[in-house]
Amino acid sequence: MMTQNKRLMGILLTVVFILFIPLVAMQFTDEVNWDLFDFVVAGVLLLVTGIVCEVVLRKVRKQDNAIALVAVILAILFLVWAELSVGIFGSPFAGS
Repeated sequence: MMTQNKRLMGILLTVVFILFIPLVAMQFTDEVNWDLFDFVVAGVLLLVTGIVCEVVLRKVRKQDNAIALVAVILAILFLVWAELSVGIFGSPFAGS
């Protein structure tokens, strides 16, 4: 049980670390211009992805299947992130 709690804490710390990157970048350049909504959306996306990956790793018995599912989850995260950031698909989801 302690290892599982450490992994959840690791997920939270990773989300915070990733969100610090644009926060620090905003202090040095005008190229990064996030508002509170951007941080909330990114935080929710990252946190939900981390928790879903954790659930998959806990519940799926076969390691090969778990790794494949986590890879699919991460691919979905990257596609959603790319769509929200630059609108690679031009969907209304990204405001295009």
